Amino acid sequence: MSLVQQIDADIKKALLAKEQATLRGLRAIKSAILLAQTEKGAKEELDKEAEIKILQKQLKQRKESIDIYKAQGREDLAQTELEEVEVIERYLPKSLSPEEIESQLRVLIKEAGFSGIKDLGKLMPIANKHFEGKADGKSISELAKKIWA
Repeated sequence: MSLVQQIDADIKKALLAKEQATLRGLRAIKSAILLAQTEKGAKEELDKEAEIKILQKQLKQRKESIDIYKAQGREDLAQTELEEVEVIERYLPKSLSPEEIESQLRVLIKEAGFSGIKDLGKLMPIANKHFEGKADGKSISELAKKIWA
C-alpha cells in the first residue's frame, strides 16, 4: 500500500473516530504530497524516498514552529503542532538514537578519512544520504561537531 493510500485510509478512520488532531496531521501530509505530485516536472507517483523527504520536511516545519510558539509563550499553538508531529512520525522510519547516530558517524568519518571540523562540509552530504529518514541534518551536524570537539 502506498503512502497516499495509507493516508487516505487513516483519514477515513480518523473521521469516524472523530480524532481532530490526527485528522489535522493527516490532512497536512496529504496536502504536501498532492502539492509535490502536481509540481512542474514531477512524476505522478512519488517513490518511497520522495515521500520520506516530504514527511521530514513537514516534521522539520512543525518542530521549528513549536520552538517559535514556545519562545512567544503560546503553549496552545505549540501543543497543536506537537500533536501533528506525533502523527507525522508514525509514517517515518524509526529514528536512530543519538548514540546510534554517533557510532555510525564515527565509522563514516573513519572510512572517508576525514580529520576534523574543516571536513564537516564534505561529511554532511555523505551522512545525510546514509541516515536518510532515520536522522535529521541538525542532529547529524551537532554530533559530528561533538565528535571533533
